[in-house]
Amino acid sequence: MNHEANRARAGSAAVLTGAGLLTVLAAMTGCTDGKPVIFGGGKPRSAGDAIRIFPEDGAKSVGSESRIEVKVPDGRLERVEVTRIEDAQKEVVPGRISQDGLSWLPEGGTGRLGLASKYSIAAVAVDGAGHRSARNTTFTTVVPDDRFIGYFKPENRSTVGTGMIVSFDFNRPIRNRAAVEKAIKVTADPAVEVVGHWFGKDRLDFRPATYWKPDTEVTVEVGLRDVQGAPGVYGSQQKTVGFTVGRSHVSLVDAAEHTMEVRRDGELLSAVPITAGSPSTPTYNGKMVVTELLEVTRMNGATVGFGGEYDIKDVPHAIRLTESGTFLHGNYWASYDTFGSFNTSHGCIGLRDAKGGSEDTPAGWFFDRTLIGDVVEVVNSRDKRVAPDNGLGGWNLDWKKWKAGSALR
Repeated sequence: MNHEANRARAGSAAVLTGAGLLTVLAAMTGCTDGKPVIFGGGKPRSAGDAIRIFPEDGAKSVGSESRIEVKVPDGRLERVEVTRIEDAQKEVVPGRISQDGLSWLPEGGTGRLGLASKYSIAAVAVDGAGHRSARNTTFTTVVPDDRFIGYFKPENRSTVGTGMIVSFDFNRPIRNRAAVEKAIKVTADPAVEVVGHWFGKDRLDFRPATYWKPDTEVTVEVGLRDVQGAPGVYGSQQKTVGFTVGRSHVSLVDAAEHTMEVRRDGELLSAVPITAGSPSTPTYNGKMVVTELLEVTRMNGATVGFGGEYDIKDVPHAIRLTESGTFLHGNYWASYDTFGSFNTSHGCIGLRDAKGGSEDTPAGWFFDRTLIGDVVEVVNSRDKRVAPDNGLGGWNLDWKKWKAGSALR
């Protein structure tokens, strides 16, 4: 991996640290390419299918006395990574896998959870045949009833692509949106106008009129402490964080031509053959921003409304583009001549890859050069334009409409 790839991993929400570890997450996503692959139907259950994690995925207001547990009934846990994210700062929660490989617990057997925090758990299990499977969950801990907080990205001191949007998700509906927006200041060096835009009552994003210029230093001042967001509910955060904008890396996917042009600082790096969404499940049009980089992930159509068409536990080089499950990812199961010729996926963008993932394939090459915040734009697809609040899709609003979504104008 080159230096950029290492920085990209640092921008991901659940990176596995330590020499030789892989980022192996079980993002339950909703697309795949080529012939559907169906698991089950009488096959033995692998250990990864039964990874049990407590607290439950998506749990909110978890008490500080709760304990994180990761277990499998058989097989063994290979890796477990628990991270705590508070005010864009990430720290790894120390713990260990038991000697029999069936469980993971925090150091000392118990671990008090931090208040007003988001936790991410990534677990990888191996069955008796050596097949890996993964699961990823998140939960948030309790915030006092009279307080609100904003979970925001990108991470402090990260290096991101030119399309990065500063995004706040609040744990409670905000009624006094003007006061909250005024208390958050996003500034840039070199200077550029940065404006907030509200999506509903609990999300506030910030961006400039056009993509950030490379090498821009961005500062985010969060002055929410004692700001009244709703009657009787006050902010608790007082923090200044920052991030650096790296080089420009913008890719244009032409779904009709089955190609992706990759440009670095305006210069064409490569034209890569792709397979996009099939006529019945096309890929979104529009500008999408990379929010996660997963070396291996699980894709299960049932999680996004499909039937039992597929459940692939080892999709390589997966790059998340939308919250609803659009990925650009490696594909090892489609025939070689699919790429550049046919659109066969359930909505994702597929690049040729090898089983287990290879850096010597189009998918590995692209993954190794990608940062959180890079832009992938899709044109000439049969689907609608991606919604501006689906992932970091705010670039699909023109500047006038973006500014109209500010509570200060």
